[in-house]
Amino acid sequence: MSGAPAIAGLSPKDALDIARDIIEREAVLLEEQRWDEWVDLYAPDCVYWVPAWSRDGRLGHDPMRTLSLIYYASRAGLEDRIVRIRSAQSPAGRPPLRTAHLRSNIRLEEPPESDAAVIRARTTFTNHVFFPRQEASISYFGYSKFTLRSDADGWKIERKKVILQNDYIATYLDICCL
Repeated sequence: MSGAPAIAGLSPKDALDIARDIIEREAVLLEEQRWDEWVDLYAPDCVYWVPAWSRDGRLGHDPMRTLSLIYYASRAGLEDRIVRIRSAQSPAGRPPLRTAHLRSNIRLEEPPESDAAVIRARTTFTNHVFFPRQEASISYFGYSKFTLRSDADGWKIERKKVILQNDYIATYLDICCL
């Protein structure tokens, strides 16, 4: 489905198929640590955000005003993180984490726009992460909201907001965990 420009009159079924393809492909690329292909799913001006919950049980609403577990305001931030994951500059990630990303309930947030250049979707996730150094496994769960945009390079992730429901982080949290 990638490589296609916006299609006038994109049906909800076609939009859901595109969203499912990208969301599931992202999960596989994270599991296989195919970082270059993973970051290529993202638009250059993307936003990747994991807001934190406050003590009173409210979710952060603005990454500039509230605490975030992870926040990258562009793909350049994600690319920098990948450089650190691959290098010895990220000792917490050595040896590399092992992950399994389960996606379900992939749904459109709203019908596709008339010009079919933007798709908004939501998915529920459970991600299992094994931390070899600690010899421990952790499961993260919640839901993610995606905004996908079509341009000359195909469909890209313009925005990913991860709502982490179990946000007590016993060790550390990284992009490969979500």
